Amino acid sequence: MTENMEHAFRDAHGFGIHECENNPDLLVKVEQKREKEYQQSLQVAARMDNQVHRNL
Repeated sequence: MTENMEHAFRDAHGFGIHECENNPDLLVKVEQKREKEYQQSLQVAARMDNQVHRNL
């Protein structure tokens, strides 16, 4: 794990990777946030796809 990765993780989640590894509740919180962001990205991609096909 690089220092930059640790810093980015801390910026994104508010705590460090090592804290997350030792705390199952934090790990669940991180995974829930990742899933939410993934679902949001799917929605954005679907909307963009619809717009592209509408303008053809």
